[in-house]
Amino acid sequence: MRRMWLKGVVALWTLGIMGGTPAPAEPGTPAHDLAKGKALYQRHCAGCHGPQGRGDGYRLLGPEPANLATPSTKGKSDEELLKTLHEGKPNMPAWKLRLSEQESRDVLAYVRSLAR
Repeated sequence: MRRMWLKGVVALWTLGIMGGTPAPAEPGTPAHDLAKGKALYQRHCAGCHGPQGRGDGYRLLGPEPANLATPSTKGKSDEELLKTLHEGKPNMPAWKLRLSEQESRDVLAYVRSLAR
């Protein structure tokens, strides 16, 4: 029984469902660089979203910055989060012209690490 439980935990961890290291990228896709993602986040996002992504950065008129460390952020798909990053929101600029696709994915990987 314990062995089956352990196999299930290992399978979930491998799929990236549990915390820890994300599942390996599909063959042929570039790996995500958390260090680069963190540096980009600190440069472009932390001012509003806060150093730990809790939405405690600068307060502007309008909607408050999102708390990126919440379970609701964790529950959003990569496509949803990348769309927000690329197209922006009220009080959040669109980053599609400033960040490459790889840089956007690195930032996304870092944001995913905040919600653990």
